[in-house]
Amino acid sequence: MPSVTIQNLANKTVVLPPSVQSILQAFGQEGIDWMQACGQKGRCTTCKMQVLEGEEHLSSLSDNELRMQQLGRLPDGYRLACQCTASGGDVLVRVPNVNKLPHMQYTD
Repeated sequence: MPSVTIQNLANKTVVLPPSVQSILQAFGQEGIDWMQACGQKGRCTTCKMQVLEGEEHLSSLSDNELRMQQLGRLPDGYRLACQCTASGGDVLVRVPNVNKLPHMQYTD
């Protein structure tokens, strides 16, 4: 099964079971707090993650991600955790500084 490792959360690795609908859902099932504001609709970009390795293992950009890119709210190399999943390999991501939660301990 593919996995996502969050580099600046002490390299926490989350295995993505086939039943999850998104990476954000997998994070939630593992008890990882991840900023989100729009109810996983891909409208706010608060769940964005910087993809460091394994981008080729992520699903294609969703229409919502493409819209956020066109609006300049989702730079290249970033994905919305609520809109994508991984298959066929492992992915390494980081929580962007602007999306860090104050109660979480990050390992920058």
